[in-house]
Amino acid sequence: MLAAAIEGLPVAEYTPASVKQALTGYGNADKQQMQLMVRQILNLAEIPRPDDAADGVAVALCHLQTVRYEAL
Repeated sequence: MLAAAIEGLPVAEYTPASVKQALTGYGNADKQQMQLMVRQILNLAEIPRPDDAADGVAVALCHLQTVRYEAL
């Protein structure tokens, strides 16, 4: 975050519940539900591995949805 701030790049932060809400519609979704939604949204044959990769993709999808919503 510091490197982004130094370069003047925007930074967004999301709570785990907001990422879960954005992807599954349920803020208390479990990890398996999140991984399945990432796979389904991106039409992937398999869930991204390792788990951290799926988490990162989930946050990116949440951000994309948030930016699109705020643009309206």
